Amino acid sequence: MSRRRSNRVRNTNSKYVTSPVRVTIIDDCEEDEFLHHRTCWKHIAAALNKCGSKPKRAKELEMFKLTAPCFYDECTRRGRSERRLKCKYLASKLRKKLNSKAFVGYLEDVWSGFSDEKKNSFVYLDCLWFSMYKSENHNIRSSVFDSIKAKQIFSKKYVFLPIVYWSHWTLLIFCNFGEDLDSDNTCMLFLDSLQTTDSSQRLEPDIRKFVLDIYKAEGRTEDPRLVDEIPFHVPVVPQQTNDVECGSFVLYYIQRFIEDAPENFSVDDMPYFMKEDWFSHKELEKFCETLHSLGTIH
Repeated sequence: MSRRRSNRVRNTNSKYVTSPVRVTIIDDCEEDEFLHHRTCWKHIAAALNKCGSKPKRAKELEMFKLTAPCFYDECTRRGRSERRLKCKYLASKLRKKLNSKAFVGYLEDVWSGFSDEKKNSFVYLDCLWFSMYKSENHNIRSSVFDSIKAKQIFSKKYVFLPIVYWSHWTLLIFCNFGEDLDSDNTCMLFLDSLQTTDSSQRLEPDIRKFVLDIYKAEGRTEDPRLVDEIPFHVPVVPQQTNDVECGSFVLYYIQRFIEDAPENFSVDDMPYFMKEDWFSHKELEKFCETLHSLGTIH
């Protein structure tokens, strides 16, 4: 039905259009002015100017000028509100789930914002390595451990492992893995901005297998039973308010952890700064605006 109707419109127009003749009365109105003149005679003039019209149409346009005058140039107009622009940005950035490519780009920006001295105690692993580890392909799993060896994680106090699984971003932090496992300083922290999903309980068995295999691949001599008993903590951290902000939260967890982490971490002093009021949503919004302003991700 709609196709036949559009054909009738085209046929009707073809009856009146002969050779394209410009009407002088509408030469000052271009096609790109449609949006500014939807309620005055210039909107009709621009349309006729686009397709061509017989000179006799000029008389009709004179009548339109009298009945639908243009006030566009007489009205004062203000620029777009900064508040509206900010809200539009937040809607497009904060409320958009990050894919792994975008996440890596943003994480590199976060990382480059710290001095080498500050970063000396930290290292981060690729966000896809955990999901690659769960692959049944032996070559893929082996490549993960080869890559981890190059990171020298046992020489760092803190190791970040962003995990994206079930389309949800979480953050795993290895603390003091290079120290004696009998001490109270070695542990794992699992930061989840959507704890209602119970991701920590569902992922913990695979995480423990992953950690045990890392120790084996590195040729460590620690007792596997001690490795399997490394404390696994899930602090109550700030939570997201929708189902797509998880990637932004993980990035900000990393940023704030680097800023706030103690020089000597101890399980006895948990949860430190990692509490429900660790940061506000306004601080998260400002963080995301700063990342976006760097222009790494378009």
